[in-house]
Order: sequence, then C-alpha cells, then structure tokens
Amino acid sequence: MSYAFKRVDWAGATNIYEVNLRQYTYEGSFAAFQKELPRLKDMGVETLWFMPITPIGVANRKGTLGSYYSASDYVSTNEEFGTLDDFKALVNAAHALGQKVIIDWVANHTAWDHVWTKTNPDFYSRNHDGNFRPPFPDWEDVIHLNYDNPALWDAMIEAMVFWVKECDIDGFRCDMAHLVRLSFWLEARKRLDAIKPLFWLAECEEIDYHQAFDATYTWKWMHTSQEYCHHKISMKELYGTLREYDQEFPKDAIRAYFTSNHDENSWNGSEYEKYHDAVKVLGVFSCTWNGVPMLYSGQELPNTKRLKFFDKDPIEWTGKYELHNFYKVLLTLHKNNPSCRGGDVKVATIKLHTNHDNKVFAFLRKRNGNEVLTILNLSGETVNDFMIHEAIVDGEFRNVFTDEKRLLNEQSVYKLHSWGWLVFEK
Repeated sequence: MSYAFKRVDWAGATNIYEVNLRQYTYEGSFAAFQKELPRLKDMGVETLWFMPITPIGVANRKGTLGSYYSASDYVSTNEEFGTLDDFKALVNAAHALGQKVIIDWVANHTAWDHVWTKTNPDFYSRNHDGNFRPPFPDWEDVIHLNYDNPALWDAMIEAMVFWVKECDIDGFRCDMAHLVRLSFWLEARKRLDAIKPLFWLAECEEIDYHQAFDATYTWKWMHTSQEYCHHKISMKELYGTLREYDQEFPKDAIRAYFTSNHDENSWNGSEYEKYHDAVKVLGVFSCTWNGVPMLYSGQELPNTKRLKFFDKDPIEWTGKYELHNFYKVLLTLHKNNPSCRGGDVKVATIKLHTNHDNKVFAFLRKRNGNEVLTILNLSGETVNDFMIHEAIVDGEFRNVFTDEKRLLNEQSVYKLHSWGWLVFEK
C-alpha cells in the first residue's frame, strides 16, 4: 500500500487535544474557550480538535441539546457556541500561539432536518418504504447519506472547502471514517490539499484508510489495555496488540493513542473507571510510543466524572490543573525530541528485555543521536532492583521529570513503585 499524499511536516511531532465546547465552560462558547488557549499552550497542546461546531438538528434530537454529530447545516456554526466570526477569532488566536486547529467532520449522516433534506433529498439512503433511514437502528436522531450519488461528493467536499477557505483551519478529524467509502476520502483530500496542506485524522482502525489519512485511532490498544488493567489478559497479549500494529500497518502510519475521548467518557466511563491507578502510566505510554498522543477536555484537571452527551454538564474546573505539569513534560518531549515522532520511518522503536518482563515494559526509541528510554511498571506492585539486559542502553541520560542526569548501561539497577514510570532522554 502506498501513501498518496504529502504529509504536513508537523504531523508526527504534534499532539491532539479534543475540545468539548458545550461542557468546557459554563458559557459553552468559542469566546469563553479562547481564554483557555494560553494555559493549554503552556501545557504543550499543539493541535486543537473541536467536536462538530455545526448547528444541531431539532427533529428527533436526543436529550435537551442533541448530539454534536447530528448536523442540520454543514456551513454555519451552532448558535449555542457563537457566530462564524467568533470561531474565526478563535482560530486566529490559536494560530498566533503557534497552535493548529482541526474540526470534526461527520460525512456519514446528517440530522433529519438538515437543509439537504429539502434541497437535495436524493443525497439520502431510503428504507423499503422510500423514507429516510438511520445508519443503524439505535442512531434514531440521524439519517444516512448515499455515496452512490456523485453530486453528494461534490456538495460534501465544497462544504469542507468552506471551512478551509473561510476560517483557515488546519485539518479534519473525520467521524466514523470507515463508514464512508475510501474513494470519497481520497477525492476529498486531493481537492482540499490543493487549497492548503492539511492534517487528516480518521476515527477508524482500517489499514487501507492510511491511503487517505495521516493518522488513525488505536481502538484495539485502548480495549486490550483496559482488559489488562482489569486482569482479563496477560502482558503477552498486551504486547501482541502492539506487535500486530507494527507488522500490519504501514511503517509511516501515524497512530493516535489515548485513554479517553468524548465517546469513552460519556458511554463507557471516565479513564479512572476504566484504568484505575494505571491512568498516568498509560498516559506516559501514549506520549512516548510510536504515535501521537491524544487528550480529552479536562484530563489535566483531572476530570473523573462522566460528562453527559446530550445535555449541559460542565467540567467541574477547580483552577488547580493537577496534571498540567505532568502532561507539559510529556508533550514537550514528544514535540522536541525527533526520536518521539510518530510514523517516522527513521525512528527505531525497540522493546527491551528486563528481568521482570511480566511486570515491566521498557522500550527505547532512537533517531540518529536522539534517544528516549521509557520504563513502565504495568503492575500494582513495587518492582525493586531490576535491570535492563540490553547493551543498546548506554550513555548519559536525563530524567525528563526530575532533570537528574544518570549514566545508564547493562549494569544499571532501577526501582519503580506500582504503576510507576521512568522516562530518560539522551
């Protein structure tokens, strides 16, 4: 499989921060969120992913405010969030800080009262009675689009062009991308990248979709790591997922690693429900393994509650941001050290053998003279006096969290508390 498009040069070194505007502030607006940009920039946030900012349908909506993913118009903003000019101001403010902005794009379905249902009813799939139909029975608030119609392709791409030209956005996170045929995404990217090189993130884990997308999700890792934390699978099976990724995906494929997002938080529980005491060590993994880290609104707080999906339910900010510096260290390392780049064929990611491989996961990432050594205790027990039996670990390293320098080699001895970590930069 060959990758068809030139990737933006910042893609492999970026991180992605998902913004849930409705729940982020009590105002739930573009203007209110804009005030948070300097704090997020200081934390190291590079790419802001906004959940859909388009108007939400009223017909058959769920809850009091409806789903972000039920659009009634593709080329205007949800008045709940503010005006188009408000969004432009937000994008400009982010760009002034050196940040990128991508928006969520829902190409598979629309609200029942989307403007196209009146202007272009032929854009939609029909049931056996000839009526509009949901993509799946339990998605009652949306109706399915029919990509057999080439006119739909043109209209959808033109709607995407609007946000690039009008607001100067930097890319798209494409919702349930695998539900829309790959040929459409290839055509969309060809036309849109001609306007401005963009970053493309697919909410899918389909290998072939890397022909059109820079990055995809790591759903299987998320599920297997959760199963591991609940003692349902072994370390060997956990490693197996990463080995499968390495063997089956293109070497230059960027994978997005995460412990939470809007779907997981609302429907399956907060990361603390899912991973318990392993949340932070898995966060370290997400920022240092071969990929790009993806964070969700409030993880820096940390947010431990499930946020309602269809109703107002603001994050309960305290002003303390207890994990700000934790993420700042990791996101800064990921951006600045070339050996941390995701999808870079010049980076070697080497799993290391220790004398406690049933508990400790150690790996080294190398690119030319740059090296990052990550050691994770994936157990609820303290591991004393263990060693890494690999001659490749050799030289002076800096502990990125303490700034302490240390000579490391095959004779070095380490200790980690339960669910603990060490990250060293050479």
